[in-house]
Amino acid sequence: MERIALPTPSVAKTSSGWLNGFIGVLIFSGSLPATRLAVMDFSPLFLTVARASLAALLALCCVLLLRQKRPARTQLLPLVIVSLGVVVGFPLLTALALQRITSAHSIVFLGLLPLATALFGVLRGGERPRPTFWLFSLLGSLMVVGYAVAQGLSTSPLGDLLMLCAIIVCGLGYAEGARLSRSLGGWQVISWALVLALPFMAVATAVLMPPSFANVHPAGWLSLGYVALFSMFIGFVFWYRGLAQGGIAAVGQLQLLQPFFGLALAATLLGEQVSWGMLGVTMGVIGCVAGARRFAR
Repeated sequence: MERIALPTPSVAKTSSGWLNGFIGVLIFSGSLPATRLAVMDFSPLFLTVARASLAALLALCCVLLLRQKRPARTQLLPLVIVSLGVVVGFPLLTALALQRITSAHSIVFLGLLPLATALFGVLRGGERPRPTFWLFSLLGSLMVVGYAVAQGLSTSPLGDLLMLCAIIVCGLGYAEGARLSRSLGGWQVISWALVLALPFMAVATAVLMPPSFANVHPAGWLSLGYVALFSMFIGFVFWYRGLAQGGIAAVGQLQLLQPFFGLALAATLLGEQVSWGMLGVTMGVIGCVAGARRFAR
């Protein structure tokens, strides 16, 4: 029986996917430090719905000005999954977690995100990485989990649990959005996911709005603007395009770089202590990117 070769992306397209993915990771790296600053002035619930509402208004303007065709009926359910995962679930769960743990501690959990994204890439995207890929991906994740356990989860078990749940829903949202980007387009996926959530987020923003913003510091407003404009919209434009071009499981491993950039921002902007052990774990999981990339296909 003749074997049917599966189509593989060109070298140029794969390289472009890695570049777009890297830009997305750089943008996302500021999300947790910015969220940490924002929850000092805003409640987690208000922050979640406000950032989504602001990003959704921008997305609505984009789809209207560029006259984008409405998604097909078969694309609505995947868009809802994307919306629940990255528009509502991840921002809300991380905001709640960051009331209990530092951003430096939460960033370490992001080392689990590539594994979650790869798993959902197999389940939802139909990808089949080679067995050695899973070895590198699991090794990086075990480093992160081992470090978290060594630090003692008793400091805030609920905060750690919230971060784990955030990683799961985010991985699903990433994989579903990347799969949909192949037919709908990268920026169109996040735009329509935000637009679908806009009616609910706008109402929730009005209900949860504090009576006064007099005590909100400039850093709080800047952080809200960052997570709304960059974390919730611009970052996804690059990220979903990168995943669609280079493969969900492969490009998803770039997320192992996010703790490194995030830790640097946490130390620089928030003055949080970054231990040698934390840096060692981060460098270890970064070393897994090269191996995972090589055996992703």
